[in-house]
Amino acid sequence: MLKKMRRRVILAAMLAFFAVITMIGVLVNLVNYGLVTSMADQTLSAILSFEEHSPKAPGPGEPPREPFRGLPDMESNYMTRFFAVRFDENENAVFVSMDYIASVDSEKAVEYAKQILKRGNDHGYLKEYRFAKYEVNGITIVVFLNTFREQQSMKALFILTLAVSAVSLIIVFVLVTLFSGRAIRPIANNIKQQKQFITDASHELKTPLTSISTSVDVLEMEHGEDEWLANIRSQAGRMSKLVSELVTLSRLDEINPLPNKEEFSLSNAAWEIVEVYEPQAKASGKNLVINIQDDVSMVGEKAAIQQMLSVLLDNAVRYSDENADIRFDVNKKKNRINIEVFNTCERDIIPDEERLFDRFYRPDDSRNSKTGGSGVGLAIAKAVTETHGGVISASCPSGKSMTIKVKF
Repeated sequence: MLKKMRRRVILAAMLAFFAVITMIGVLVNLVNYGLVTSMADQTLSAILSFEEHSPKAPGPGEPPREPFRGLPDMESNYMTRFFAVRFDENENAVFVSMDYIASVDSEKAVEYAKQILKRGNDHGYLKEYRFAKYEVNGITIVVFLNTFREQQSMKALFILTLAVSAVSLIIVFVLVTLFSGRAIRPIANNIKQQKQFITDASHELKTPLTSISTSVDVLEMEHGEDEWLANIRSQAGRMSKLVSELVTLSRLDEINPLPNKEEFSLSNAAWEIVEVYEPQAKASGKNLVINIQDDVSMVGEKAAIQQMLSVLLDNAVRYSDENADIRFDVNKKKNRINIEVFNTCERDIIPDEERLFDRFYRPDDSRNSKTGGSGVGLAIAKAVTETHGGVISASCPSGKSMTIKVKF
């Protein structure tokens, strides 16, 4: 139990940290992307204004075009690399501005611009360029800004974020693992005290219970049997069983509850338990169908597994309706051991399947008091199953049948 609790603490802490660091990483990269894109779009607007005032390339003997000075920072103007393509109303390229770019030729520039016209987007990225499409006096101008360095910077930030996040996760995992033991120490102490209390109380209760049973035997010999002595004997037996079950649960909650695991025949162990409950089912007028596959073996503690099987069969016989059908299956398929106990029933209150294996859970108190159930048996079955690495589940659709499945 403590190991599971510690794992849950570690898992919860790691999930919380992962969510926070992922949110921070995504937020940082989105903000950076937004800032870079916004600055690029501002530059594209400045380039459009520049191209509108100097739309044509200089001819022979004419002075060269003025340098681009659309940005406030003079040095940034000289570092800005761009080109623009103009289209007429029929989408024919009428002018290509190539004075401030060296990475593409005019043919490639027109090809890129036509791709943008097909896309229909006014802004976006094409390879290492940020583009913008403008409509000016019936003329379409597509402006491209080289953002290779900016895109490399965004990629570097993204990779750095991933690396920092991964390293942080590893460091936090190590720290959480180291300190998780200290975090659950108060809970561990409480559980230890509870176990000690159950053990001490059990030992203290056994003596008076034995004395009560012995006194009942003496009274019966002196005065004969009557309903009051029979009731005392029944209740003393019920309390003795409950004490024994609580001790069993306490033992199964220990770190290594089953130190003597070994390989044994599950088929033979199941038949030994069936031989006990088959006469009980027959005497109650209930139909018990047994399907136990031969040569099914497993590694575990035979006594604990038999106790689990006993709980399941006892539950099926005790809580099934009159003339009920009960089925007990044990088989092995593809290295998976399957145990299934089915019985018909007439439950007025449909049990909560998720709580059915909780200690002292009673879907119907009046029914349990009549059958003598303590509400601990299925909790023991679950504890035994989980200590053997198995999974147990229950299904009770409409309260007309109960199916409990165990898988190893």
